[in-house]
Amino acid sequence: MSDPASDPDPASDPTSPLAASQPDCAALDALHAFAERHPRLFVLTGAGISTDSGIPGYRDENGAWKRSPPITLQEFLGSESARRRYWARSMIGWPTVGLAQPNGAHRALAQLGAAQRIGALVTQNVDGLHQRAGSSDVIELHGSIGHVHCLDCGAQYARASLQPRLEAGNPALADAYAEPAADGDAHLDFDGEQAFDIPACEACGGVLKPSVVFFGENVPRERVAAASAALDEADAVLVVGSSLMVYSGYRFCAWAQQRGKPVAAINLGKTRADPLLALKVAAPCAATLEALAARLNAA
Repeated sequence: MSDPASDPDPASDPTSPLAASQPDCAALDALHAFAERHPRLFVLTGAGISTDSGIPGYRDENGAWKRSPPITLQEFLGSESARRRYWARSMIGWPTVGLAQPNGAHRALAQLGAAQRIGALVTQNVDGLHQRAGSSDVIELHGSIGHVHCLDCGAQYARASLQPRLEAGNPALADAYAEPAADGDAHLDFDGEQAFDIPACEACGGVLKPSVVFFGENVPRERVAAASAALDEADAVLVVGSSLMVYSGYRFCAWAQQRGKPVAAINLGKTRADPLLALKVAAPCAATLEALAARLNAA
């Protein structure tokens, strides 16, 4: 039997899965120094922060789509078959988001916010996990998948309340399984030409749409303005779990450079802003932010 005291620490073995989940000490030192130099951070989060909560991301480590691109606003508005396809996939994929719980990265940012280390928390995600972890005044650039609204009369509904209606109206698909995809989607082979009952607005019978910004749709100006104003007040930008391939997020890094504010990123894989970064930590979001929060809170 080996002597436990002489056995190597798995986290110190670079081939160990545990080591792969830990931030590099030098990188963590640099990130800690960055946060200490810039006490009021503008934090921008993306899909990579929620993967540890079981919600798949959109892109691989090279920034390429993991699947066909999501539905566009033009497709959703222009075709009933496209809407059937969207809601069929959403019915199967919704529980992955609806039942997801905040992970260590969300909780660490909530702790840093409570300690006044974050000037603004802006997210490209629509899962609401930042708020459920305890963060307040989150700017949701792309809206919330937890809400649905009528395009005709404006009535609003909780997305969870729509799920029983979807399942009751489509019993043939209610027990179907498909691999979850990003933001409540699923890899369901459904072309939209099949029969599928889409719930209508209970107030006026109009078309229901999730309260998120679809691809091809503009982020509301007031959200961009609020985030821009917060960037003005910040000392630096910290990007967490985003490839920044979509301009709605990338623009804040470009604006930060124009305004003389440094940008750091925690992300596994390339980002569109790599040439702009003062610091990049290629490590998992949760372990890195938990370690950072522990250091800052101990200071």
